[in-house]
Order: sequence, then C-alpha cells, then structure tokens
Amino acid sequence: MLAGRAGECARLDRLLSAARTGRSGVLMLRGEPGIGKTALLDYAAQQAQGYRIIRALAVESEMELPFAGLHLFCAPLLDGLGRLPPHQRDALGTAVGLRAGPQPDRFLVGLATLSLLSHSAEAQPLLCIVDDAQWLDRSSAQVLGFVTRRLEAEPIAFLLAEREAQNPGEFRRLPALLLHCLPDAGARELLGSTITGPLDEFVREQIIAETRGNPLALLELRRGMSPLELAGGFGVATALQRPGQIEEGFRERVEHLPSDSQRLVLAAAAEPTGDPTLLWRAAAELGIPTEAARPLESGGLLSLGPRVTFLHPLLRSAIYGAASQSDRRSVHRALAAATDPASDPDRRAWHRAHAAEGPDEEVAEELERSAARAQDRGGLAAAAAFLEKAALLTLDSGHRAERALAAARVGHEAGASHTALRLLVTAETGPPDESRCARVERLRAQLAFALRRGNDASELLVRAGRRLEPREPTLARVTYLEALAAAIFAGSLSGGCGTAEVAEAARAGPPAPRPRRMIDLLLDGLVLRFTEGYAAAVGPLKEALEAFRHARSSDEGTRWLWLACLVAPDLWDDETWHALTSLEVCLARNAGALTVLPLALTHRAVVDVHGGDFAAASALVEEADAIVGATGRPPLAYASLALAAWRGREDGALELFEAARQDARKRGEGITITTAGFAAAVLYNGLGRYDEALAAAQGSCERDELGLLGWTLVELIEAAARSGEFEVAALAFQGLSKRTRLSGTDWALGIGARSQALLNDGQVAEDLYVEAIERLGRTRIRVHLARAQLVYGEWLRRRGRRIDARAPLRAAYELFTTMGAEAFAERAHRELLATGERVRSRSADTLDHLTSQETQIALLARDGLSNPEIGARLFVSPRTVEYHLHKVFAKFGITSRTELHLVLADAER
Repeated sequence: MLAGRAGECARLDRLLSAARTGRSGVLMLRGEPGIGKTALLDYAAQQAQGYRIIRALAVESEMELPFAGLHLFCAPLLDGLGRLPPHQRDALGTAVGLRAGPQPDRFLVGLATLSLLSHSAEAQPLLCIVDDAQWLDRSSAQVLGFVTRRLEAEPIAFLLAEREAQNPGEFRRLPALLLHCLPDAGARELLGSTITGPLDEFVREQIIAETRGNPLALLELRRGMSPLELAGGFGVATALQRPGQIEEGFRERVEHLPSDSQRLVLAAAAEPTGDPTLLWRAAAELGIPTEAARPLESGGLLSLGPRVTFLHPLLRSAIYGAASQSDRRSVHRALAAATDPASDPDRRAWHRAHAAEGPDEEVAEELERSAARAQDRGGLAAAAAFLEKAALLTLDSGHRAERALAAARVGHEAGASHTALRLLVTAETGPPDESRCARVERLRAQLAFALRRGNDASELLVRAGRRLEPREPTLARVTYLEALAAAIFAGSLSGGCGTAEVAEAARAGPPAPRPRRMIDLLLDGLVLRFTEGYAAAVGPLKEALEAFRHARSSDEGTRWLWLACLVAPDLWDDETWHALTSLEVCLARNAGALTVLPLALTHRAVVDVHGGDFAAASALVEEADAIVGATGRPPLAYASLALAAWRGREDGALELFEAARQDARKRGEGITITTAGFAAAVLYNGLGRYDEALAAAQGSCERDELGLLGWTLVELIEAAARSGEFEVAALAFQGLSKRTRLSGTDWALGIGARSQALLNDGQVAEDLYVEAIERLGRTRIRVHLARAQLVYGEWLRRRGRRIDARAPLRAAYELFTTMGAEAFAERAHRELLATGERVRSRSADTLDHLTSQETQIALLARDGLSNPEIGARLFVSPRTVEYHLHKVFAKFGITSRTELHLVLADAER
C-alpha cells in the first residue's frame, strides 16, 4: 500500500532521524478510510531500528471509558511510574486505575505522561504510535494532545493517525500530513502489484478512475473478482469500492461466513480490550464452538493470538455497525456475563447497559456507581457518559431528569460544555420541580459563562438564584456571588444586569447563615460596594480579605480566592494583594488544579508588574497562556495588557490592546475593554502624549469597575494636569481622594499625595511630593514609587532647581531602566539631560538576549529550582529544561547554573 507514497515515507524517515539526535518530532496523519494511514505507521515501525516502539489502537466502543486509550498507551511504560514526582505519580496512577484517590487534574496527568515518556527515552529513543485517534476517549485525547504539543528536546518520535477532521479540538495544532488519494501512476503501480494476470487497459483506467486512488479500495478489489473477470472487465462495476463503500465490502465478506463465525466476530468487535480469554468466555455464553474462529483467521479478518486483533481498523466498526440491535444486545449480554464484576465492574456495567432492551433501574444504578468510580480517578467525561446512559435506562421521569442534570453537571466540569447543554434539555423534560428547574437554570448560566465569559450569564444566574431562595437559600447565595462575578467580567457590556442590579437582587435574597463563611463576608461586602458605594464597603471587605488571608487549603471558600484578589487592589492593600495572590498560586499548584491556575497566575503577574518585576510577570503570563491554549478557554489578557503598557513599546502594545478589545467585544467581556483603556492611558503617559492619555483614561472612567476605577483616575489626573485641563484633574482627584483616605494604606495615601501635588505649587506641592515618595517607598508598588520620583524631578526642574532635580530623576531613571519600563525611562532620561547631567547609557537588558522560554527557565534555575521542578512549573519535560539551559549558558558564556545569579543579577526576583 506504499506505492506512490515516496514523499510521505521520506518525511517519516526525516522525523525518525531527527528524534535519534534528541529533536522530538510529532506528526498527525489524516485522511479518509483506506487511504493508507496504517500502512505508513507500519512503515515507520519497520524503519525505527534501535527505537523502543509504543503502539496503541484506539477503539470506538471505549470512547466513553475514562483514560482507556491512555491506559493502553502507557501500559508498557508503567514500570517507570516510581521515578515520577509524587503529585505526578499519584495523578497518573489514579487515572489509569492503579490506585484509588481524589480526582486528578487532567493536565497534571498530562505532565506525568510527558515525564514518563521522557524518562523512558533516556535508555533508547521512543517511537510512539496511536492509530485511529478519532476513537480516543476525551480524557486520553486531552492528555495526549497536551503531551504532543510539549515534546521538544527528547529522542521521541510521535505519530498519530485519524480520519479527517474527527477530533480537531485536541489535535488541531499538531503538524499534520493530509493523505490524498494516490496519483494515477501510484494507483497503477499498486494495482499491478495485486493483480498478476492480464488486465485490459480500458478496465485498468476505469478501476483507477472509479476507486479514485484509494489504496484499500484497490486492494480489496481482487478479493471479489477472478482474473478472468478482471481481464475482460466483467464484474468490475459491482466490485469497485469507493472510499465510502469499503466498510460495506467488509460487511459483505462477513455475511458469507457461517453464523457462529459471524457471532464470534461481532463479539470481538464489541469487546475492546482484545482479551482472548474474555472473548472465549463470552463465546461459551453464546454457545459458539472454538471451530468458529477458523474462517475468521483464514479469511484474513481476525487474528487470535495473545491479543485479539482485527487485520484492519475499519473491520471492527464495519462489523459492529452492520449488526442488528438484537444481535448487539446478545453479544453485550454475553460479554457482561463473562466480565469479572470485581476486577472490571465498569466495563461490565457498560456491557449490561448496551444489552438492556428498555428501562432497567438495576443497570442504571450500577452505571451511577461506575460514574462515581470514574470521577474518583478523574474520568469526568466518562462519568458524564455513565450518568447519561443511566438516565436513558430510567423509567421514572423525575429520576431520569435528575440523572440527566447530574450528567450535565459532570460534563460541564469535564469541559464538555456542548454535551452538557444537550443533557439539560433532557433534565428540563421531567415533571415540574422548582428546585431542579433552578439548578438547571444555574448550570445553563454557568455554561454560558464558561464558554464565553460573556454578558448573558449574570442575568441567568440571578434568575436561578431567585428560584433557589425558598428551598436552597445557601446555594442561592453562592449563585448570587457567581452572578456578581459574571457581571464584573461583563463590565460595560453587561446590559441590563450589571453589578448594581445583581447586588440589589442579592441584598433582597436570603441573609447569611451564622456563623458567616468567607464567601458570605465577600458577598455581603460586594453587595454594599455596588449598592451603597465604596465608603460603605471598605470595612466589610477588609474583614472578608482578612478571612481569606487565613484560609486553609481545605476551606470550601478558597474557590473564591480569585475574586478576593480583585478586591485587594480596589482597597489599595498591597500587602494583602501580595499575600492572596501568592496563596492562590500556591493552592492551585499544590492541588494540581491546572484549570484554575491560569487565573491565579494572571493575578500574580499583575502584582509583579506593579512590583516592577517584569521578568517574573512575563514568565507567569507565558505559563498561563500555555495552559489556556491547551484548554481552549477564553484568553486572560489583563496581565499582558498591563505588562505591555508599562514596558512602553508602542507598536506592539497598541496592537495587543486592539486585539484584546475585539475579542472582548465578541464575547461580551467588558472588563477587558476597560483594562485596555487603562493600559493605553499608562502607555501614553509614559510616552508623554498626555492628550491621548487623557482621552483613554476618560473612556475607562465611565464605570466603577472593581479594582480599575481608582487606578485609572490616577492616570487621568496626571494626563489632565500635564494637558492643562486642571478642572478635569481636580474633579477626578475628588473621586480618588475619597477612596485613598478611606483605605488609609501607604499605597493609597502615597498615590493620593502624588496626585494632589500635580494640582498644587510651591511648598505645598513639594511637601506632597516628598510624602508620596516616602509612603510609596514603604510599599511593594515600585512602579509608582518611580513615577513619584519622576514627577517630583520634573517639577523641580521646571522651577529652575536643576541640581535638586537630578537625584529624584536619577533614581526614577535607574528604577525604570532596571524594570524595563522603556517609555518612562526615556521620559526620565530626557529630563535628566535637561538638568545638564550626563546620563550613562544603560546596556540592553540581559534578558533581551533570551527567548521567552529561555528567560522563564533561566530565572527559575537562578532561584534554585531543579530541572524536574522547572519542567512541572512550565509543563515541559526535564530534558527540555536541560536543553534550554545549555542554550542560556552558551549565550552568557557560563558553564553552570550556579553562575546564573551573576549574569541575571539585574533581573529582580
């Protein structure tokens, strides 16, 4: 079947050659059935001399079993499980059923699989092959997609094959080789290799034209025709097999078998593990004699060796698809009886479900137990499938609706949002039940938020909260907090259900239970914030933040840490902001909760931006983007926008701002639009283009966005004062000063003093500038300390005190340059030159010589993390870390990681 495939074979040869030298290669083969994908995989396996070959064939009937494909793939490597870090070892062991434990995060399972492959490749190169990848269960596909996107510097070649566009979500970004039909010359060569007798030239051209160059169609042709028929062309019309007819050809071959052989091959098609002992036990249940296997093996359909294998992947689906419902139920019933309920209860339950002729409560309950076990080992998608099947087998309409709702909830947690929406339709068909209807409405709103983080979720959540109030008041309060969070994200695009409307609904809802939980403190504080205003909320929100600062990882309320991390900067509390973001990242990392880690990393990156540690912020942004890219969730642009603004590189920043705005408008996420406006104001103030800064700030001050209005007022005041718009600046300062006085932190009072100084002159202004520098010097907010020094130096120079101006300007310049705040540094540089001081040019930042990934790895290595720890942090293998470290060493002319602290001395921790 390799005739006409010289180019494809050469590409596989190059991939294998590169992997031998430590340059990983990944390739997805895509094409229609029979196009030659399996033949190319076989070729690669034959050429992989010196490789250890790991090969797995995904099976359609196992698509609903959690990590079934991963278990099949990893089985030969599991003896190396003990070399993995404990978190990874436990996650992978739980996923493949080797141990019981809490549900592992699928990305932690992916990292464990990556580490397992990397360790295994140390002894000899690996060739990993996954055929029929379109039949992988969702969990396995997610893990293997994660792994293949992160192979970089290992001696590993990874080949997958799937039918066209079957699984674009998980494998869409992999390098792909689309297999087309053979050209006429290749088709003639292949046809000639299978037909040894005479063949009429006209018949040959007809065959080539009508099989359209599909290799399997050409090969199957000879099975149904004699040389005489081929020579004269008789029978060709009925024998020709187009791609869509190949499976039909397989079915016709089975129909000519003895009935016992037909039933045996159907049982093999329905039994995905390939266990011959299990198959023969099922055959005994069906009364099939062992002689039934002979026609299958002699006819080239089935091989009954240590494993039961079909000689072509299409055979299994063709045979199972052609069987009648009654025949399928019969073999599933026999397979259920043959499956040990102690060692494999879930597969037994699945076979029983497929054997059921109608509603069966006993089987439905067994499926519910299987769902619970699947959740315990992280198979959320499988748990949802078990629950959905249980719902289908449930006669009572109310119970069926509850099971469908449970399946939808688990499907949502598994990331299968569209499947969850479909299941909600079934949940809504049950008898009237106000509690269930409210929970359906709540889940529908959560799905809307998860899919888009758009502006319709808050209204749906409020409606669900109101319906939950009479029966489940505690859940109603949680729902109102979810609605507030959705409204905060929707921001200026929230329509008729923004933060004020949600807060009013929550205030009219159930009171907090006693004693109040963390989430109750947070909800009540935010309700005050958006109904009675900033002043009324400061005290209650401080109490809520204090509770979150002392939270334990086991506390249920820690899922709301992310919202508390937005409240802290709104109160100008830099110490709590630092503590909560550190805790948020720590809890997410320790729990392996990689689905919530991106937001935690984003919050921490914004803290690092304000602390002037742009390198650390950039590393966190890269890490968050890697996870978001793997999950396909909406982007988290907030830290990227702030980082671009403070760095001051105009072209790239403005392009980023506009892209973020466009994406946010499509999804209805107004907070990103407001953030982009604030970021533009920072950028333009740094560039000294104050009119543009004023316009950007005014546009972002139209709403009281949590954590953003105060920051934007600061930018507006400076821009207005520098533009001569003193009335505008004074009005903005009134709003800012109310907040900063109520907060009372050094950050708040320092910002207030600096902003007030811009509106004054003489000794009053000087005293305010000095106060601002002193107060901000006691905080973690180094970017604003540098700006206070800058505006003070500018003020001194403009009053003719050039010598006095040099010290604060020099301090500002040094800080901005060290941070990488290029626009503000240039502004300070110009002012220094105007004082008559000769300014020593600073060399380019050390980190500018490195790629973003090299920067991340170098900084983490400098801080003492080992290669496995760095790999776990950045979702790459330890070998990839080592590869990039060697490149860093070469660029800096050093020989070991102990020297990194010297060459990276200027990069702040």
